[in-house]
Amino acid sequence: MILLICALVAASALFYIFYLPGKLHFGVEKTRVSYLRERQEAVYENLRDLNFEYKAGKLPDADYQSLKSSLEEEAATILAEIARLEKAGAHSLRGEKGARI
Repeated sequence: MILLICALVAASALFYIFYLPGKLHFGVEKTRVSYLRERQEAVYENLRDLNFEYKAGKLPDADYQSLKSSLEEEAATILAEIARLEKAGAHSLRGEKGARI
């Protein structure tokens, strides 16, 4: 009797853990551009925080300059890639419109 109860509890636990409902929602599919825009916002926020910390006197000048330059370089790289991807997307859309006409 105890063995039967243990088997039922184990089977119930395994069913609860591994059961997949028929309909799963995975969320909105992210594109590379949307990921880069989120990263851009994070870099800008980090720059704002860095400026605040520096003005509050919590960072030495050398650290501030090196962190600021690395964040600015990252922001420039992100902006360049966003522009490249949007330009490539615009060209592909023009090609599709020309093919449809």
